[in-house]
Order: sequence, then C-alpha cells, then structure tokens
Amino acid sequence: MAQSSAQSARIRKYLGHPVYETIQSHKGTYVFDRIARNIDGEFPLDQLDRDEVLIKPGLIYRVKR
Repeated sequence: MAQSSAQSARIRKYLGHPVYETIQSHKGTYVFDRIARNIDGEFPLDQLDRDEVLIKPGLIYRVKR
C-alpha cells in the first residue's frame, strides 16, 4: 500500500482511521474515490485502475485531474 506525505481535510472515518478528501505524494495529488474490497483480510490489487493507489486501511484514491 502506498503512503501519503500530505493530506487535506478529513471527510469521514473508516475502521477508526481518517479519510482525507485529497492526499499528496511525490507523484502528485490524489482524490478519495472509494473503499477497497477486502477479501479474506487482503485487498486484491486487480480492483485498482492505472491512475489509482491503495492507502491503509483499504482506501482507494485516484489521480486528481
């Protein structure tokens, strides 16, 4: 799972962790899109599109356009 370096305002919580509207990394800005499917305690990467990243605890962000 990717790790972020900066976040915007929290928009909700998921499993006790904050969900940020946007996150920033050295690769750019990402916008929260959805919660990842959890299958047997894991998050299959085939649910990601090319412009998306998976952040703990199972949050999918997509590249901001």
